[in-house]
Amino acid sequence: MAMSLRGRRYKTGFMLGAGLGLRLRPLTEHCPKPLLEIKGRSIITYAMDHLLTIGVDRFIINTHHCPEVYHEKFPDLHWRGVPIILRNEPVLLDTAGGLKNIEDLLHYDEALLCYNGDVFADFPLRRLLEEHERARPDATLALRTSGSPMNVNVDERGWICDMRHVLGKSGIRSCLFTGIYVVEKPILQFIEPGKVESIIPLFIRRIVGKPGSIRGVIIDDGQWHDIGSIESYERLKGQPG
Repeated sequence: MAMSLRGRRYKTGFMLGAGLGLRLRPLTEHCPKPLLEIKGRSIITYAMDHLLTIGVDRFIINTHHCPEVYHEKFPDLHWRGVPIILRNEPVLLDTAGGLKNIEDLLHYDEALLCYNGDVFADFPLRRLLEEHERARPDATLALRTSGSPMNVNVDERGWICDMRHVLGKSGIRSCLFTGIYVVEKPILQFIEPGKVESIIPLFIRRIVGKPGSIRGVIIDDGQWHDIGSIESYERLKGQPG
């Protein structure tokens, strides 16, 4: 059963799986990066298991590069009994554009759990949801205090005041954005349909237009790895466990 906080249900995990994986070529020439394997399993299945710890009851995955491989890996469109919806992007829309492209699949009052398909993590997701429920912002981002790049600035109240140093606001702490976050469906109204756009400019627009709309929660427990290069992929493959 999906996790409920104050009567709301967090039921959908949106997995960003459409990227080209250019930094991992030639491994990704004929395979999307999230479907590369670690210990006999596709990377994205670890993210799915992570989301299952807080009870999501469906997955949506956006696809573009080699979309047929997703059908090969998930022929019945389920993972551990949970249904998978594949939404193809003939033109790669990036992270914000990909979100807008699934808007019709979401419930009107839904808070959507978003998860970059090239991330490997096992930190407690419940803390992300609890922080999001406290303030009900447009979005709440899971952050860490070590790693690279440290380009999300947080103020003394936990609100994100700058990203990638665009606004020149240092806040009280710089953090790493994990690529795991919660968004409220209404934020999608600020994305132009069909526009190729990253999620970061969207967050920056909201920070400027409505200060106190993008929140951060620091979660340093557990593991977090960005599989952004062949070296990081091989290193993670070689870890015990």
